[in-house]
Amino acid sequence: MTTSPRRERRAALPLPLADQPAFVFRFTSSPRGARLARRLASCQMDAWGWSHGSPAHDTVELVVAELATNAVTHGRVPGRDAQLRLVRLDGAGRVRVEVSDVRGERLPCPVRDGRPDADGGRGLTLVAALAEDWGVAPRPGAPGKTVWAVVRAEAGPR
Repeated sequence: MTTSPRRERRAALPLPLADQPAFVFRFTSSPRGARLARRLASCQMDAWGWSHGSPAHDTVELVVAELATNAVTHGRVPGRDAQLRLVRLDGAGRVRVEVSDVRGERLPCPVRDGRPDADGGRGLTLVAALAEDWGVAPRPGAPGKTVWAVVRAEAGPR
């Protein structure tokens, strides 16, 4: 008996595990892919010990949501995936969030006018306010860019 391709694909997904120091997930450049990245980041934070509703958990979840949404909105190339990478920085009480896309020529820039009636443009402003540090780097080993943010997770895993 053989397994179906659908079952094999599910088994290939990285599972949120407490003992892994990094979590990497490729997602489709679509709103659905961005939502899945946010949900899996939430599950991974919970697996690491920052429970749902804790400040560190909610901050990482929001940063992932903003960066993943930006990647699928501004960094999308049809047929090319984006990537989420979470790294628990042991001993530092921090989590590094990285979201990569293939559009290296479209660098992010926070909106400076701050119009309260604007439909968008606040994502990077939120990331800058919530993260200890953030930036953009060329994507290692592939075309594109990686937008990263370091989030303080002071409460520490349980």
